[in-house]
Amino acid sequence: MAKEYIRVKMETADAAQAEMLIAWLSEVGYHGFEEEDGSLTAFMESFEFDEKVLHSIIQVNDIKYSLSYEKEINWNEIWESSFEPVTIPGFVSVRAHFHSPVKGVEHEIIITPKMSFGTGHHATTHLMMQRMQKINMVGKKVLDFGTGTGILAILAEKSGALSVDAIDNDPQCILSSEENIRDNGCHNIRLWQYDRVPPGHYDIILANINKHILMESAERLAESLSPNGILIISGLLMEDEHDICSCYQKWLDLPDGRAWENNWLCLTFTR
Repeated sequence: MAKEYIRVKMETADAAQAEMLIAWLSEVGYHGFEEEDGSLTAFMESFEFDEKVLHSIIQVNDIKYSLSYEKEINWNEIWESSFEPVTIPGFVSVRAHFHSPVKGVEHEIIITPKMSFGTGHHATTHLMMQRMQKINMVGKKVLDFGTGTGILAILAEKSGALSVDAIDNDPQCILSSEENIRDNGCHNIRLWQYDRVPPGHYDIILANINKHILMESAERLAESLSPNGILIISGLLMEDEHDICSCYQKWLDLPDGRAWENNWLCLTFTR
């Protein structure tokens, strides 16, 4: 049976407003986003849709919107119309198969378009990869907590990680990650469908998710870091910094570990 999706098209004043909407909508279950000048379109499966929740977000921001239902979503078409490669000059490029190869980077990651990768999340992916560029991952044990399409797990292996545990609680993300891990020739990534921090200790933990899960998982993430381990987190808005730092600094240090892009924040903690 074909899946049915809700398409919500919203009028937006600027890119900053679109970024804020993506963050809020991601928190309540929207998975795919398409950005255009003056508008943002968000998608979710119809059985998850609650118009009261949507209206509570829209009303606060006084945004005009329209709803439509679709039996199938052509994610390739959406990506081709709105997704651009994410590149850290000299280090890595993340692109879809329909993009031309990017020259002059150490690593290239090919991602097959799927619902689990929102095109509006480029800023957090970019921030996480920038931080990863500065860390020696050779021979390290890595956890990618909330792996999505597996981008960060794949980059960790390509950067020399000894092993990578990549987990996500969304079966769509697991299917997408399996395909991308295989297509990028990775062999040291163990993929789990799991809804919490797994047992074990890690030299490096990557968590590009959202504030709610990061707050809920803070103590367990801190406990899972090996001595001198590094935790990189994103999926956060600038306004989340105080709450996150107050929480995580009970167990970890933040030695000049802040980076930001537009209204998105990335924090690097150490044990």
